[in-house]
Amino acid sequence: MVTIEGVAPVVQAPMAGGVATPELVAAVCDAGGTGFLAGGYLTAEALAERIAAVRARVRSAYGVNLFVPGERAADESVAAYREVLAPRAARFGVKLRTGDLYERDDWEAKVRLLVAEPVPIVSFTFGLPPAGDLAALRAAGSTLIATVTSVPEAVAAAEAGVDALCVQGPEAGGHRATFRVQDTPGELPLPRLVGAVLRAVRKPVIAAGGLRDGRDVAAVLRAGAVAGQSGTAFLLTDEAGTSATHRTALSDDRFAETVVTRAFSGRPARGLRNAFVDAHGAEAPPAYPQVHHLTAPLRAAAARAGEPDSVSLWAGTGFRAARSGPAAAVTRALLDGAGGTAG
Repeated sequence: MVTIEGVAPVVQAPMAGGVATPELVAAVCDAGGTGFLAGGYLTAEALAERIAAVRARVRSAYGVNLFVPGERAADESVAAYREVLAPRAARFGVKLRTGDLYERDDWEAKVRLLVAEPVPIVSFTFGLPPAGDLAALRAAGSTLIATVTSVPEAVAAAEAGVDALCVQGPEAGGHRATFRVQDTPGELPLPRLVGAVLRAVRKPVIAAGGLRDGRDVAAVLRAGAVAGQSGTAFLLTDEAGTSATHRTALSDDRFAETVVTRAFSGRPARGLRNAFVDAHGAEAPPAYPQVHHLTAPLRAAAARAGEPDSVSLWAGTGFRAARSGPAAAVTRALLDGAGGTAG
């Protein structure tokens, strides 16, 4: 089987928004898995601090994930959505931002950081970086991984020259990694998607989406993947930066299912179905990152108030299997169930 240098059979997903703390990454790596820091929504300076914290504790390979900037969507649709959300925001004493909400997530500065201070693995979500950035990161010595959701995306990534693919199925929690904001993500189940990608390209694959336990990891390894990636399995762990409101909702019987929605960010993302999704899912425009920045203060205020019905409760389809406790224990259980530890 083709492998990815330094990548263990169990990979902790790079969950943006504060969940993938340096402590979580270190705990996963120490237990024999591969941890990922999320660079999304951070400045280059903040990302550098997190990398330094991981580098001080971890001796095995770890990764950093970056969000690739997309095209600007129509500002008029964002303004209209702002008016729709204004009454809900007012309930939390929040005034929604106006003006230009488009930004590039400090992309150029983050690439310069990772070229100057290389990390073992760099992965990309929401598309492919410019060829020059890929070349610079490759020359710096990092293994490069593109996240894909379809065979055409996998072919494009392989042609761009990345080292490996993270194939994300429809069961995954959080954002679907479609290359274009407006695309509707596919529904081909993960094992079949992995098989289709492996038939189309000759690149090693990490399989992501709905992996609840070691048996699920073992299944994607049998399908041809070199590793299984899970984020939801780590949401309740001690080291995760998951908010108290999010943690409580994951075990609350009121939230019985997950759905894919654009309501919180403008991009399709899977999370627990709540009142915000039901009220605004059909109204949210395909405008990312503008909708994300528009709703961010509302979501933060709702989380502080302990109100889960106005928070993005990202989770995969296997969220009921998430367990609290040390991340090392979760990692070892996934590795053992998959058929052995890394090494």
